[in-house]
Amino acid sequence: MKERQQPPDSGKKRVAIIGVTGSVGQEFVQSLENHPWFEVTQIAASERSAGKKYLDAIRNAGGIIAWDVEGPIPEYIKSMTVRSIDEIDTSSLDMVFSAVESQAARDIETKMAALLPVISTSSAYRYEEDVPILIPGINDAQSDLLDVQSKNRGWNGWVAPLPNCTTTGLAITLKPLYDKYGVDRVMMTSMQAISGGGKTGVSAMGITDNILPWIPKEEGKVKLETRKILGTLNGGKIEDADIRISCTCTRVPVVDGHTESVFVETKSEIDPQRAKQAYEDYNRSVSTEGLPSAPDEYYAFHEDPTRPQPRMERSVGGGMTTTVGRVEKEELFENGLKYMLFSHNKKMGSGKGAVLLAEMLYKKGKI
Repeated sequence: MKERQQPPDSGKKRVAIIGVTGSVGQEFVQSLENHPWFEVTQIAASERSAGKKYLDAIRNAGGIIAWDVEGPIPEYIKSMTVRSIDEIDTSSLDMVFSAVESQAARDIETKMAALLPVISTSSAYRYEEDVPILIPGINDAQSDLLDVQSKNRGWNGWVAPLPNCTTTGLAITLKPLYDKYGVDRVMMTSMQAISGGGKTGVSAMGITDNILPWIPKEEGKVKLETRKILGTLNGGKIEDADIRISCTCTRVPVVDGHTESVFVETKSEIDPQRAKQAYEDYNRSVSTEGLPSAPDEYYAFHEDPTRPQPRMERSVGGGMTTTVGRVEKEELFENGLKYMLFSHNKKMGSGKGAVLLAEMLYKKGKI
């Protein structure tokens, strides 16, 4: 193992982005521009891109630069050379951001985590017993499981994955209700943006004037991940939250941002005013305060029944605020509540959310 080199004069943590040419990798590139704590010193992608300058690596077959993120390409990345995975110099890094597809992520993240902390957007490690699925501000305490993971596996680092982007909004909005009123049952229907399917996930003809009523594996992920995120770390293991969850996940012709219709049965009496107060109280105490990528408001609560709407909500808090609206008493349950939520799948649910996670772990001394 190479001896770890000293950090640069800036004092920032040195990070690499793996999978830097893809949509999620580009979100990382933008989210880390002029970051006060982290500095991108290496970037990597497939062998096809290795050796090219970043701008050349993201050109499509027609020679056009394929930049999928709103806003200009940051200057710092344009002339950086893309490395292959094997060319990454781990001795001069403090952390890795992985934006690799799940099929390849397992091998790559295993190799990196043996040496360094890895923050991932893939599902490769989400369902392992010693791997927490972390959302900053929701289940920070579960980050202590990363120490157990490193010890169990004999690694110098660890893997910390984000949840599925559909799980993100649901878990975030359930947390204040779960803590204050308890939650027995949840029914959810998602209306998910096209961008959640990736570059090859949804054809233009398939989604135009249409709704796709099934997204492979999505519903199972939401059920497993929500219970794990809202669970309790006890004796080096996460005890899943005892919540029954039913969900239907659909794809709709919206570009960015997932909307979800949620029905909740709580253990104690609930109504819209109590729910509003729970979100307001959580806003005042949320642990993400002071983190560079955190929004001013973790939750936006609307009493206007026409909200949330993707076009109106996706820029709130730079895409990091979760919006709750249409909050009503639900009479199907003894203690019932229904609401609509909006969560930005490409911001809080992806690259920028992963950077926020890195900030939380850095603040806790894990990086």
